[in-house]
Formats: sequence, structure tokens, C-alpha cells
Amino acid sequence: MVTVWGRKNSVNVQKAVWALEEAGVPFERLDAGGEFGLLDTESYGRLNPNRRIPTLIDGDTVVWESNAVTRYVAAKWSEGDLWPSDPAERALADMWMDWVLTTVMGPLIPVFWGLVRTPPDQRDMALISERAIECGHVFQILDAALASRDYIGGDRFTMGDIPAGAVTWRYLNLHIERPELLHVADWMDRLEKRPAFQKHVMLPLT
Repeated sequence: MVTVWGRKNSVNVQKAVWALEEAGVPFERLDAGGEFGLLDTESYGRLNPNRRIPTLIDGDTVVWESNAVTRYVAAKWSEGDLWPSDPAERALADMWMDWVLTTVMGPLIPVFWGLVRTPPDQRDMALISERAIECGHVFQILDAALASRDYIGGDRFTMGDIPAGAVTWRYLNLHIERPELLHVADWMDRLEKRPAFQKHVMLPLT
């Protein structure tokens, strides 16, 4: 049985378990991080020297970093489906997966943490507003890309939709001003029809 360490309200853990569910892989998720602790234990440090979540264990194979976990799951259990066989299609999925890390998370994290995980009297609203505007510009890039295709990698759902879909759902459920993102909204409508997305991503923001 595949094991995933990490709490269910972590967006990075959500990527991992969403990918596993889409690939039809039975797995066990074990709470770690946040209120559950365990990341500073010796045993966890041996699995993941960064002491972050998620960490996936598949027999003797240990994979950490959420996008790497998503790629591993797709390549091992969903080749030709989540893992595109065509190198060009796979590269398109890869680009947008990396884009989430390099371009989206920088401005999104201060907004999410500021509004969801910081008490109201401790919030830096000037910073939150500034980063929210930046998020709007960033998601307009995604909106423009989705104007010409139904999913991140083209006409079908692939691994590329998983990181972007998980973080976009959070962005769209924050109480902030956003630009009109019609194509992102259409894409999210498609994702929200997927049982694995409903189960692992469409959770209360905490």
C-alpha cells in the first residue's frame, strides 16, 4: 500500500492524493505537519530531510516535493493518461506545473496565510492587497492560455492540471478582488465535476 504523509488541508498534500485517486491507486494518508507535528522527528527526517509534506512511500521508493510526487504517480500508474506519452504534450504539462511553483506561489502564499491562517488583528492588509493584485496579473496569464484549450496540456486532463487546479481553487475561494477570469472559471467547472477533485481539493480553507 502506498503511504502519503501529510495533513489533508495542505495544498501540496492535496496534489499528491488527488493524483493517486485519479490514477486509481489505493493509498493511506497519515497526518503530519501543522497541528499534527511529527516533522521534527528523527524517523520523519530520514524520509524527508526537508521535513516538509508530502512524502510518498511506495515500497522502497520515497518521493518528496509535491510536483515530483505528482509526476511519479502519473508516470508509474497512468502512463499515456495523466502522464502524456507525447513529449510535446508532456512538456506543456510540465511547464505549467513548474509555473505554479515559480510564479503563482510567491504572491499567493502571503494572501492565503494572511487571510486564512493569521488572526484578523495581526493581518498586514497592505501586503495582502498588494499581493492580491499581483495574483490577479498572474492568473490572467493562465486565463489567456486556457482561452485556446480545455485543460492545461490541451484537450484532456493530465498531470499538469493537478498543481494548477489545486492552487487555483484556493485562489478563487479567497475573499479578495479578482479580475474577470472567464476561461479559468470554465476550466474550474470541468475540474469540479471530477470526483477526486471534489474529495481531496474542495475542502474548507483552513
